[in-house]
Amino acid sequence: MAVTTFSFLAFFTTLLLSSPVISTVHFNYPAIFNFGDSNSDTGCVIAAGIGGLLDPPYGQTYFHEPSGRFSDGRLIIDFLSHAMDKRFLNAYLESVGVPNFRRGANFAAAGSTILPPTQYAFCPFSFGNQVAQFFSFKARVLQLLGGKLDKFVPREDYFRKGLYTFDIGQNDLAGAFYSKTEDQVIASIPTILQEFENGTKKLYDQGARNFWIHNTGPLGCLPQNLFVFGKEKSDKHGCLRPHNHAARVFNLQLLALCRKLQHEFADARITYVDIFSIKFDLISNFSRYGFEHPTTACCGYGGPPLNYDSRISCGQTKVLNGTTVTAKGCDDFTKYVSWDGIHYTEAANHHVWSQIPTGKYSYPLFSEKI
Repeated sequence: MAVTTFSFLAFFTTLLLSSPVISTVHFNYPAIFNFGDSNSDTGCVIAAGIGGLLDPPYGQTYFHEPSGRFSDGRLIIDFLSHAMDKRFLNAYLESVGVPNFRRGANFAAAGSTILPPTQYAFCPFSFGNQVAQFFSFKARVLQLLGGKLDKFVPREDYFRKGLYTFDIGQNDLAGAFYSKTEDQVIASIPTILQEFENGTKKLYDQGARNFWIHNTGPLGCLPQNLFVFGKEKSDKHGCLRPHNHAARVFNLQLLALCRKLQHEFADARITYVDIFSIKFDLISNFSRYGFEHPTTACCGYGGPPLNYDSRISCGQTKVLNGTTVTAKGCDDFTKYVSWDGIHYTEAANHHVWSQIPTGKYSYPLFSEKI
């Protein structure tokens, strides 16, 4: 079984990396509709009042204050918006100020899973719920068109011509390791992806035609997982083998699903983006890209090698073992891959984004048209 899995992994990796490299991709889409977890949440969970507010130094690099993003600055979705000459995506649940959804909406929420939430889930906005929110959003927009709010909502044809982006699944795998063995986690992957397939088909039925699907990153390299599960099963890069193996198997099956959907949706355009390879290359060859700390949290508590403690989150002050301590930010955010032990710094997100338009990590090439 393992030999077969890795044979297919090697085949698809070769397939992806052998694609011709392109120098520039033009993202000519009128709107973005994003679905995901904290890797692309631009304020949903904070707007919903789940888990309290983010404290400084969140947001300090670019926004100079917490922005609802789980990073010191911008996320990959922000760099995509910039490449499309669009303003930052408003979170769907954002109600303060004057949210502008003309160029799309973001349904991603920190803590979200693909599978329906359980009683132990941090966030109720699973993938199915996000898809349902999109349906409500679209229905309301169509009611408003032709009125005085036209400049704040998408045109009707934007729902067909827009880009539907997905970055979700990390929490399904990472959370499962707390109660399941590696084999059990891997055995659950088809069920997870069946739920993802159901949601994407519903979106297709609603007119979505341009799908941009991220795979999941190297979970075994996150300081949080290294802190909880230790390093007894780590590889030469200091990452947990079981977690990364599960992520690779998930990604292999996700790629197969993307190919299946492309065959079924002949008039759609489905692009699979190998985020895992970009992030793992960054962590494995961090110094080549100007980083100094691949698996140490920039904002955290505990010092080297992880600077992470699950009892205290970035920016918080608590009493631990009778002593008042604060999880502070590091001196130079640009030298760290991990921001808070779970999420990436803006510098790391920017590096990941910079690799995507090359086409080297996409299948088929993101610039190809149906």
